[in-house]
Amino acid sequence: MNRQYLFSGFISTEKCQQFYRGEIRYVIVTADSGERIQLAFKHFKPFISQLGIRGRFLLTLTNNGDFFSLEKIN
Repeated sequence: MNRQYLFSGFISTEKCQQFYRGEIRYVIVTADSGERIQLAFKHFKPFISQLGIRGRFLLTLTNNGDFFSLEKIN
């Protein structure tokens, strides 16, 4: 069974620009459970808008802790 984590994401447009310039590759999020998770920034690309990244997300990892999916839930 996969593991799932809920969290709120707020990433500025400046941080998104740093990603596109190759200056950052990872982001650390804190799940509602209090667990901190490091994710590759590339997984957030579908959710980037003119305001950066804002919203609630559901992260799913495999049993081995590998990335499975990231969904925006609002």
